[in-house]
Amino acid sequence: MEKPVQLQARNHPQAQPPADPPPQSRLSILFAAPHRSMFLAGAVQALLAFAPWAWELLARAGLFAGPAWPWPPAWVHALWAAYGIFPFFVFGFLMTVIPRWQGLPDTPGGAARRPWLCLTGGWLIFDTGLLLGMTSVMVAGLGLVLAGWLLVARLLFPAAFTPGKARLHPGSAWCAIGAGCLGLVAWIVFAASGNPLAARIGISIGVWWVLTPIFMVVSHRMIPFFSSSALPKYEVVRPDWTLRMLLGASVIHGTLAMADLAHLAWPADLLAAGTALWLSWKWQLRRSFAVRLLAMLHLGFVWLGVGWLLSGVQGLLHTAGIITLGLAPLHALAVGYFATMTVAMVSRVTLGHSGRPLVADTLTWSLALGLHAVAFVRLLADLLPTGQAFLLALAGIGWLAVFTPLAMRVVPIYLSRRADGKAG
Repeated sequence: MEKPVQLQARNHPQAQPPADPPPQSRLSILFAAPHRSMFLAGAVQALLAFAPWAWELLARAGLFAGPAWPWPPAWVHALWAAYGIFPFFVFGFLMTVIPRWQGLPDTPGGAARRPWLCLTGGWLIFDTGLLLGMTSVMVAGLGLVLAGWLLVARLLFPAAFTPGKARLHPGSAWCAIGAGCLGLVAWIVFAASGNPLAARIGISIGVWWVLTPIFMVVSHRMIPFFSSSALPKYEVVRPDWTLRMLLGASVIHGTLAMADLAHLAWPADLLAAGTALWLSWKWQLRRSFAVRLLAMLHLGFVWLGVGWLLSGVQGLLHTAGIITLGLAPLHALAVGYFATMTVAMVSRVTLGHSGRPLVADTLTWSLALGLHAVAFVRLLADLLPTGQAFLLALAGIGWLAVFTPLAMRVVPIYLSRRADGKAG
């Protein structure tokens, strides 16, 4: 006769965590939810695109011989960042949240397959052409990337513009994706013709008509929402006029930047700075430190106000004939705002949508703070009178030091089943 404890174990087996899937099922898991494939590509691209850029910065500091670039390296860096790194995270996030904002069913994970294949394939082809110095290959790669953007836009359009539903947040985000398609057309024109005006238009659209609007839309929608669910007696402050003000300023700045007149945007920049900093105060930055994962979002949003403020000050100084600040305003947005908010949002979505507790552990918190330090160092490179080459190299190495362990942590999650055994 079997022992009672053995009978109990047989009749009431204890729940076991899901076993790792066999290798042949990894692909189906990758496309089980749209954020999985997009976030994985973004994490990998954040390393692949910054490795040669860090090499370039180290070369400028006199440590190595630099890589060969068929285009100005800063332009390649801008193209990668605005169209080849952040958009993967943006697309994965918007495919997840826009249907939820509209009260619609979740986007099937398989819907991301075709856009993902176009985007990843396009960047691989472009990078190959860049390495070989073959313009035709680079054009072909950017054309495939554009096809991926168009597929994302088509996928999100019905949800973003659902009849009878609010359109401010989803509609604005969708319009920014549409602007990105125009920006890619400008880059294709530059690749084919070498016209620097096309490159400037592509950069301006990517920063001011695509990334800044999308990140502001997501911040405006999600930070008060997450705060209200995490902090007791939290009052949600999210007036629509603030987002419209911020979006308008971004459109104005981008339009002037295309004409190389960004310094004239200082009134809109300063108005946007005041609006963003006011929102940061009303959203109770100080209280957010009670929850690390929430504080990561609030700290990232502070950089938006800083970026707008620096841009406005730079424009004012320019009118007085003082050329200063360099690219500090741009990198306050790109590294301070876009990158830190990306880490915050990706951490939250990755944990929540993999069945893990919504808690930022010591590593996640340290990486988030480290990225803020990277942003600060990058600004110092433009603001201090000496040591620019060293500070630029330090910032480039710092980026890799943050995103390498982050990628090592999250990539296996996207290739594994949810920890709670649920679908998605």
